[in-house]
Amino acid sequence: MDEKASASRLPERDRPWVMRTYAGHSSAAATNALFRRNLAKGQTGLSVAFDLPTQTGYDPDHELASGEVGRVGVPVAHLGDMRALFDGIPLAEMNTSMTINAPAMWLLALYGTVGLEQDAELARCAGTTQNDIIKEYLSRGTYIFPPAASLRLTADVVAYTLREMPRWNPVNICSYHLQEAGATPVQEVGFALATAVAVLDAVRDSGQVPAERMGDVVQRISFFVNAGVRFVEEIAKMRAFGVLWDEITRDRYGVTEAKQRRFRYGVQVNSLGLTEAQPENNIQRIVLEMLGVTMSRDARARAVQLPAWNEALGLPRPWDQQWSLRMQQVLAYESDLLEYPDIFAGSHVMTALVDDVVAGARVELDKVLELGGVVAAVETGYLKSALVASLAERRRRMESGADVVVGVNRYVETEPSPLTAAGAEAVEQVDPAVEAAAVDGVRRWRAERDDAAVDAALAQLRADAATTTNLMPATLACVRAGVTTGEWAGALRQVFGEYRAPTGLAGGVGTGGDPGLVAVRERVTATARELGSGRLRLLVGKPGLDGHSNGAEQIAVRARDAGFEVVYQGIRLTAGQIVAAAIQEDVDLVGLSVLSGSHLAAVPAVLDGLRAAGRADLPVVVGGIIPAGDAEALRAAGVARVFTPKDFALTTIIDDLVTVIRETNSLP
Repeated sequence: MDEKASASRLPERDRPWVMRTYAGHSSAAATNALFRRNLAKGQTGLSVAFDLPTQTGYDPDHELASGEVGRVGVPVAHLGDMRALFDGIPLAEMNTSMTINAPAMWLLALYGTVGLEQDAELARCAGTTQNDIIKEYLSRGTYIFPPAASLRLTADVVAYTLREMPRWNPVNICSYHLQEAGATPVQEVGFALATAVAVLDAVRDSGQVPAERMGDVVQRISFFVNAGVRFVEEIAKMRAFGVLWDEITRDRYGVTEAKQRRFRYGVQVNSLGLTEAQPENNIQRIVLEMLGVTMSRDARARAVQLPAWNEALGLPRPWDQQWSLRMQQVLAYESDLLEYPDIFAGSHVMTALVDDVVAGARVELDKVLELGGVVAAVETGYLKSALVASLAERRRRMESGADVVVGVNRYVETEPSPLTAAGAEAVEQVDPAVEAAAVDGVRRWRAERDDAAVDAALAQLRADAATTTNLMPATLACVRAGVTTGEWAGALRQVFGEYRAPTGLAGGVGTGGDPGLVAVRERVTATARELGSGRLRLLVGKPGLDGHSNGAEQIAVRARDAGFEVVYQGIRLTAGQIVAAAIQEDVDLVGLSVLSGSHLAAVPAVLDGLRAAGRADLPVVVGGIIPAGDAEALRAAGVARVFTPKDFALTTIIDDLVTVIRETNSLP
């Protein structure tokens, strides 16, 4: 290499980012074993996935937890579970990310208590609680309390960690889920920064942090982003994030130290962009998406976690997670990426792209602030409607072929994949006995504790929640008394109430240019006429705790555009609630969406409920990440159709729904 090229190198190779895999399933003990294996393979941080009951504040024996325990993460119902989760793992030496939001305060209290039991100094403990509740109202759906109360909990955690855990990131603003919900790069940046402003305003206005320490707060705020396959645009997006964050924290919060204003983020690349069809193509997608957050040194991620190639098929096995970890290690240690300064500095193309994103995101941010801030924009439905509309447009481009997805809407001819030849063995299987063990475990835990101490701790929590007192001390007292996750959340539900977020369907836009929709609309009208009803009625239901509602909402929008009257009550419904709505609304078809893997429990519960109500004749269809064997079982149980991610053409799906109604009613 010539002397000029050598001079462009860094004097010392950069340290790699923190490498994580998102892990958690079955039980605390099984997840602990997985953590240990991953750390032995060179993983440098932990990223904990909690199951849906834990994320939504329910114990394993709650009605809504049925079928969900240990499926998409690890169940943590009390201090004993947290002890088992980190048994033998020194928390003072670990960097731990916990994907938890509504009960983030509770899980941090459990984590800190285990750390103290290990004789770890809390001041040395490093890691992150996601703790971004706003995106839960817009995308993932694991919210519990209303927005204002939720922000109060976030501000309390920020103030507590500032005093006791200064190396901890108390909140992780998530644009990741906004992109999955449909956000364009401009919307992703603008909406995420609006959330960050809401958090910082809540901290500042709580009176718990002196004005001169806002810089200390800002430097512990981190972000969690999504990186799609259009990696050049993703690089520009990340650089734009940095420009605007520096500007906001300097001008709005008076942070004068440049180091404190640095944009700090971790990333998981786009797992919902992975395909069930030709899943081997997901490998190159993951690598390209990783480049979008690592190539630009000035906007490089602090931590990276990659999905596995088979996440569109089911729960990845340890070997699949190892493959994703090795991708990071090859890039970091075999390539020369970390040997050079920012390779995009001075690029006219990149500068123009960044300027475009910055300008557009400023407009989006200003619009949200004009509405009164992100809480008002959630409560009015503005943000959700904007995302539903953007996702509908993204779907339209894919269905029309304007956006190519290799193996899905182009180049669909394929050789059989040896990766999936094993069938169900290609993904991790959750033992049905896991839920029973968790239920038994939480009941034994309750039976063996001091009930008087539990009652006193919960009473203090409720009393403090009714004031402006920081809730972390009362929460820590609950941990020590043996309170459970469901009891902690239940006490706060009594004070704060629960919340149902807007669905965003009112603002959903259709597919004006879809020629196939005209024929489907004519079939809908004709079928309604033949049945003697004004309009066909479709109930879209989300049973259980699965909050990923994007697909259900897009089906609802397209069905409405085809002429259906759509009944959609949002997420987290019991089987009984879905059955009652189907009968009360006198629908012609029930469509269930389940993406958490709990379909073999959730769907039969609805079918049994309809039979018990005398409506066994009402057809039911199901959509979700459903393996072929499970799909056969659902059809055998009485489900009329099973749709999976490979069924990407929404208009074709709606046409098939009409066919189901006609078949059920013996129409030709």
